Amino acid sequence: MKREREPLARKNVARATVGKAAVALQERAGNDVHPIIDQTKAQLSEYYDNLIKCVNENKSKVPDNFYIVVITKKEKLLNNVIRNYFFSRMTCPTPDYDQAVYFYDAKAETISFIWVIPDRETCLLLKANALTIAPEERELLGFVMDFSEGKLYKLAKHLNGESADSVILEN
Repeated sequence: MKREREPLARKNVARATVGKAAVALQERAGNDVHPIIDQTKAQLSEYYDNLIKCVNENKSKVPDNFYIVVITKKEKLLNNVIRNYFFSRMTCPTPDYDQAVYFYDAKAETISFIWVIPDRETCLLLKANALTIAPEERELLGFVMDFSEGKLYKLAKHLNGESADSVILEN
């Protein structure tokens, strides 16, 4: 006999901490596994608002171009809680897992997407199944391959004005 899940009452979730809500969801879900695409869609609902908020907060502080870095972290104890941390910096970061990078052009007032690198396990999965990847995941596979081959590292060095073979800035 299949057990029906009870919906969480909205008023209870709003008052509860993230930890309490996550534990409640884990208990109700049991061993059910939610597809990664469902988690991604839920996260994207506020993602772009937070990206714009980060740009707006920093463009008044920094009158020049800057980069926006989004770090994605999965809570260690609450595996169904994933958070995105948005921050700005003047230089392009070194590519790393769980990272998305954007560039804000102050003169044009535009945001350009540079790359996204998923978690290590997803990178390994994409590389192992490169020949059978769905068309909508090919761009992500391209970033994973560029990261793996060191192309994103070279791009970051180039964007920062660094020489390809040293840590010294070129001017």
